[in-house]
Formats: sequence, C-alpha cells, structure tokens
Amino acid sequence: MKKTGLFFGLLFLAMAGANAQTFRGLDKSPMDMAYYPDDYAHDRKFAPAKIGTDKAMVRITYSRPAKNGREIFGTKLAPYGKVWRVGANEAPEIKFYQDATFGDKKIKAGNYALLAIPTEKEWTLILSSDLDQWGAYSYNEALDVARVTVPVQKLDTVLENFSIQLTKKDAKTAILSIGWDTTLVTVPVSF
Repeated sequence: MKKTGLFFGLLFLAMAGANAQTFRGLDKSPMDMAYYPDDYAHDRKFAPAKIGTDKAMVRITYSRPAKNGREIFGTKLAPYGKVWRVGANEAPEIKFYQDATFGDKKIKAGNYALLAIPTEKEWTLILSSDLDQWGAYSYNEALDVARVTVPVQKLDTVLENFSIQLTKKDAKTAILSIGWDTTLVTVPVSF
C-alpha cells in the first residue's frame, strides 16, 4: 500500500511539473504609463481629493529603455532621419479621452501609435492609426493621423531612462515631454 501511495505521489508531482507555467525573464525595457492629469490613476484611488472631478484626458503606454552607457540618438538605436518607435519594444500608444489639439493639429478622441523622426535639431512627432506594431518596422506613412515638428532641447544632466511625462501648463493645456540621454522635446496638448 505504501508503494502504491508513493507511486501515485511521484506521478502527481511529475504531472504537475510537466504542466507548470514558465514565464519569460524580465524585459530590459519595462513598461510605464504617463497620464494627464499627472498620476491620475494613482490619485483616483489614493488621493481622490487631489483630482476632484477631473477626468483623465491623455494616457501614454510606453517602454522605458536605459541608456546603459550607449550613444542613443543618431545611432542604430534612434537613427536620425528615420522613423523611430519612441522608446523600446512596441510603439507607444497614446489615448486621447476627448478631442484634443496635438501641437497645432486637431485630433479626435481615440488611440494612436506615437512615433518620431528625430534629427539633431528637431523631431517630427507622428500620431499613427496603426496600433500594435513592434518598433517602427511596419510603419506606413499612409496611416499617419498627424505630424508635428518640435525643436530639440538639451538637458543639463543625462536622463538614464527614456521617459514621457505630461505636466500642466494652464487650465486647458498640458505639455507632453519626451526625454532620454541629454535630449528633450516637448509639445503642447490642448483640450
């Protein structure tokens, strides 16, 4: 009887091991989100008085690669003059909860991929209707919804991790900031 119990116990463990879920390792470029109003999802749960009756207006989901001592812009990572996914992995997705103005372009509420064509002095920021694309390898200019050109600003210190942030400019305008290494670009988003 003990041998039969031991046999079934070992058989159970072998079957459980065969069906065990295996997970990929951690990605080198973790995903993050930026909201406007800033930190909206957190404050909605933990500081509701801070947001009052405000509603989310914009959310950007993106990957945050690290510099790790590498040259970033004008290299294979983010080549000048070519469409770049703005970050790593999938192209970031920007969601406008209501109609907005991105730079000087009117945008309907909805979800868009955020891409860029960086150069040393300016970036062309692109909103594309082509969602769920890895990198910019399948980029199709015919699916552009808007293009806005903005000047490059130089940061005084190195920003190790690629970052996107939305901050309040005034009652109707947020500033979308994209930074990495010593490069910063900004674009107004109005509602």
